[in-house]
Amino acid sequence: PSLSPLSPLSPGRPPYSYSALIAMALHSAPGRRRTLSQIYQFVAENFPFYRRGRPGWQNSIRHNLSLNECFRKVPRDEGEPGKGSYWTLDPNCEKMFDNGNFRRRRRRR
Repeated sequence: PSLSPLSPLSPGRPPYSYSALIAMALHSAPGRRRTLSQIYQFVAENFPFYRRGRPGWQNSIRHNLSLNECFRKVPRDEGEPGKGSYWTLDPNCEKMFDNGNFRRRRRRR
C-alpha cells in the first residue's frame, strides 16, 4: 500500500509520536484494524529506527493503545483464528489525522 505520509525509510528517529505511528498502522490496514503484533510489524517494517536496538518502543506502543482514548480494542469474530484482539481508531479521533497529517504538533505556550 502507498504510505504517502511516511518519510523515506531513513535510519533516524521518525518525527512521529507513538500514537501517530499507531494511527498510520491502522489507516493502512484493510478494515482499518490490526492486532498488536501487526502494529509492531508495521512500525518495524516502515521505520528502520525501531528495527534495531531496544524493545522499549513496543512497551510505549502498548501503553498508548491502552491509555489513549482514540484507540479502541475490538474482539475477534467468533471462530476467527489467531491470538489477541484487534485495535481500531475511534471515529471521533479521525480529525486528528486528517489529510495524512501524522507529524507531532507543537504545543502552544
